[in-house]
Amino acid sequence: MITIEQALAFGVAALVLIAIPGPSVVFTIGRALAYGWRVALATVVGNTLGLLAIVVLVAVGLGVVVEESIVVYTAIKLAGAAYLVWLGVQAIRHRRSFGTAADSSAPRHLGVVTAARQGFVVGVSNPKAFMIIGAVLPQFVDRVAGQVTSQMLLLGMIAVTIGLLSDSLWAVVASGLRSWFAGSPRRGASLGVVGGTSMIGLGVGLAVTGHRR
Repeated sequence: MITIEQALAFGVAALVLIAIPGPSVVFTIGRALAYGWRVALATVVGNTLGLLAIVVLVAVGLGVVVEESIVVYTAIKLAGAAYLVWLGVQAIRHRRSFGTAADSSAPRHLGVVTAARQGFVVGVSNPKAFMIIGAVLPQFVDRVAGQVTSQMLLLGMIAVTIGLLSDSLWAVVASGLRSWFAGSPRRGASLGVVGGTSMIGLGVGLAVTGHRR
C-alpha cells in the first residue's frame, strides 16, 4: 500500500508534469480545433488507455529492479532528469509545431472510435509519459516498505486519473476557443515556450532532489 504523503507528493508532481503541454496535449488541442469536443474527448480516452498500458508495463518491469538496486534507482533518476531537460529544450526549439496544431483548417468527419484508436497510439508512444512513469514515479516509492510493484501501480493510477482529467479539460477549453486559437499561430506556439521552460526547471529539480529511501 501507499501512504497519503506518497499519494499527495506524487500527485502534485504528476499534475505539474501532465499539465505542461506535451505531445498528447498538442494532439488533443489539434483534434479539438479541427473536429470539436466529441472527437477531442474520444482522443483523450484513447490517450488515457495508452498511459494505463505504460503504467502496467513499467511497474511490472521496473518494480523488482528498483526495489533491489539503489544504483539502478539513482541511474533512473538522473536519466529521467536529463531527458526531461532535453524534452524542454526540444519543446522550445520546435514551438512552431504547437502553433501549427492550433492553426487547423476546416473540419472533416472523423469517427470517435478512430479518434480513440489514434489517441491510444499517441498515448502509448508518448516519451513524456514514459518519463513520468519510468523515471519520476520511482522517486516516490518507499523501497523499505517493499511491494514496490504494487506501489508503482497504485501511484501510476493517480497519474492516469490526473491525465484523464487534465486532457479532458484541454479538449473542452480548446473546443470552445477554436476561432481564438486559429486566429493567431503565435498563441499556440507560446504553449511550447511555457511548457519547455517548465520541463527544464523540473528536470533540474529532479536531479538535485527526490525520494531517497
